Amino acid sequence: MATQDDDHGNKGSDRIKDSAQQIWLAGLGAFAKMQQEGSKAFEALVKDGAGMQKKTQAAAEETLAQAQTRMAGFASEFGTKAAGQWGKLENIFEERVARALEKLGLPSAADHAALQARVAALEAEMQRMQGKSSTPAARTASRKTAGRRAAPASAGAAAKKTVRRSTKAG
Repeated sequence: MATQDDDHGNKGSDRIKDSAQQIWLAGLGAFAKMQQEGSKAFEALVKDGAGMQKKTQAAAEETLAQAQTRMAGFASEFGTKAAGQWGKLENIFEERVARALEKLGLPSAADHAALQARVAALEAEMQRMQGKSSTPAARTASRKTAGRRAAPASAGAAAKKTVRRSTKAG
């Protein structure tokens, strides 16, 4: 009977060995399968990550473009407002300078322009008058008149003029 128990005990231990061997092989198979699927899963994750990066980068570029457009609008608006304020400041300054010059009795730009126009008109009139008197008889007459004007009338008349000037000045 001892041999039957040994056979029966051997069969039980063989079964346990076989089961352990099968569990070990199943574990190795699972590990091998995980390595294969793991690399496939890793590749899939890399692919998904690249797609997500492209989407995120596109969204960031769009947001950046919107921000740049908005900042350009702000800068343009600020520049326009600043130019308007500068124009107002310039007008105020010009008005104050004009008032100060007027108080000092200096002519304005309009007065100066009017005076220049009058001088130009007088010069044109003089040239027109000189053009008429360019005949030989007119030149002789103008020389005679110029000679009379240059000659002193008398010593007494010159003294009277001097006296008159000194009384006016004093």
